[in-house]
Amino acid sequence: MSAVESRIAELGLTLPEVVPPLAAYQPAVRSGPYVYTSGQLPMVDGKLPVTGKVGAEVTAEEAKELARTCALNALAAVKSVTGDLDRIARVVKVVGFVASASDFTGQPGVVNGASELLGEVLGDKGVHARSAVGVAVLPLDAPVEVEIQVELTQE
Repeated sequence: MSAVESRIAELGLTLPEVVPPLAAYQPAVRSGPYVYTSGQLPMVDGKLPVTGKVGAEVTAEEAKELARTCALNALAAVKSVTGDLDRIARVVKVVGFVASASDFTGQPGVVNGASELLGEVLGDKGVHARSAVGVAVLPLDAPVEVEIQVELTQE
């Protein structure tokens, strides 16, 4: 088990299987020293634990936990193309999309769930640039979607 996966286990989490694509794309693609993930939904065992808009059917606290799940799914996608999460030199960028009720403005707090998970798992390597965007709707009526870009160490 890699050091990163050991840290995930210490946090009481399990690195999931890669979420199969819902359309015509790959969960992650490597280009040179970078891995770009597709947007990861908070799927658990092949389904969404909750659906709806944040600030209406879903609370900000629930959505923050869902963003953590998205980040964990993104790490699984990274592993699918690298074979080893210890190859992560740093997380470069995180983009979080939050399906928001019209008056909800707490997108940064929701996406903190993903950012904090990456920091807990990767330490200083998890510090990143970020965007947190409110949107009208996400695939499958998911409340949150997260994508990450990571830089890899040299082979």
